[in-house]
Amino acid sequence: MTDDTTVRDVVRRDDVGAVRVLTLNRPRRRNAIDMPLRLRLGDLIETAMADNDVRVIVLTGAGETFCSGGDISTMRRQSAEQTRPRAEAAQRVVRAIWTGGKPVIAAVEGSAFGAGVALALACDRVIAAKDAVFSTAFTGVGLAGDMGIFATLPARVGPARAKQLMLLPRKLSGFEALEMGLVDAVVEPGRALTEALADAARMAAGPPLAIREMKTLLCRWPSDPLGILADEVEAQARLFDTEDFAEGVTAFHERRAPRFAGR
Repeated sequence: MTDDTTVRDVVRRDDVGAVRVLTLNRPRRRNAIDMPLRLRLGDLIETAMADNDVRVIVLTGAGETFCSGGDISTMRRQSAEQTRPRAEAAQRVVRAIWTGGKPVIAAVEGSAFGAGVALALACDRVIAAKDAVFSTAFTGVGLAGDMGIFATLPARVGPARAKQLMLLPRKLSGFEALEMGLVDAVVEPGRALTEALADAARMAAGPPLAIREMKTLLCRWPSDPLGILADEVEAQARLFDTEDFAEGVTAFHERRAPRFAGR
């Protein structure tokens, strides 16, 4: 058991058409990430990525908080060997988001601190309420940070600004986060999930094979920008020989919206 929920319920799963909504569900702990939650979230993201009926994933939090970070009540000093499974379970979530072929949208209400902000930034799109609050916050407990933040934060705001946000953590409003590129859109309080679902529906209507290739290529670029040129050729060659591409061309000529089937 974790607070008032069973292990199975620490993350809720709901489907809205072709969109899988995953909700961090520890509201009494402000959706803090403990071991059962990170394991369950990893399972559900991997399952959604493998489900042909799912086109897009939306990640949000129950109650008034997206995620307050790691659950400090479950933390204690311990050896590196004891800690490594915990850290690896967190990275499994991020790997599932980055290597999965389907877009993941974070819908952020309330606070996103520490691992919570890292989890949001691991997603492909971040929609935040204008009164949401973001902070790296890791130094407050003597940690450096995880869940991919050393890749996503500099990619979004630049290395110099990322360094300042990590070394001198401060609380950023939704608007401040938008201005520096930390989030992609700001909406009225209580509207983050609604707007995320609207964006997800648009993405779900897109060509899933092409979107999968986009995610793969964008994930590779930092390590080998020139190598991406060859990868782009291979991806484009594969996509030209798909039913989705043929449907897109036909729909263009017939002046109608394409109906992509992922084949």
